[in-house]
Amino acid sequence: MVFKRRDKRPFWRAVLETVWPRGGWTRAFYYIRHRLRRLPDPPHRIARGVFVGILVTFSPFFGMHFVLAALLAKIMRGNIIASLLATFVGNPLTFLPIATISFQTGNFLLGRTFDRDFGAHRSLAGKFADAWGDLTHNFMAIFTDQTADWHGLYIFYDEVFFPYMIGGVLPGLIAGVVGYYVSLPVIQAYQNRRKGRIKAKLKALREKAAARVEAGDKGDAAVPGRERKDERRDKGGRQDAGN
Repeated sequence: MVFKRRDKRPFWRAVLETVWPRGGWTRAFYYIRHRLRRLPDPPHRIARGVFVGILVTFSPFFGMHFVLAALLAKIMRGNIIASLLATFVGNPLTFLPIATISFQTGNFLLGRTFDRDFGAHRSLAGKFADAWGDLTHNFMAIFTDQTADWHGLYIFYDEVFFPYMIGGVLPGLIAGVVGYYVSLPVIQAYQNRRKGRIKAKLKALREKAAARVEAGDKGDAAVPGRERKDERRDKGGRQDAGN
């Protein structure tokens, strides 16, 4: 496989590098920026992919960000690779502020206050625990005579997931638009500069080749008696052809 690692990492190291990659997040950021600029696509398509990737990171569909980014990029005719790379805006260092902004914005738009309306019922961590407990219980109920219970999942959807999903749209759009207008001129300038370097290299190669040809012609003319030998060779060839 193309992307298969040659050195197999232990499981604990793979988990650690998802939180803190080798070389730090600064190196990861520069690598992603480098890959975005070198994508073989027009700048506006790459910028659309960046917009989509950033927008998706504000959604609560964790584990599906790549799929959603690729689908939206295809619909918007953006660069799919750029959309996948841009989803790294959502990482272990930014998930908490992104989730907080989206959740609080959703409660504001729905006219809710989490502490006042839902805090007395169960804490946020407790709602996650109840939803996970319902998932595991209902899965086991498929194979046993237990009755499925969706109460915890319903509360989690109504009080956590739905506000997060609604609230992530507005800040996601704002962050995506900022990413679009920041990345577009940067990618345009990089591609224009790269085209200029390629043209300069081609021009230098042409000039070098022309200089070699000219030097070769001058060298042939500078050899004494070469023209006479060429004339005699041509004359002898014509005589042989006549015979």
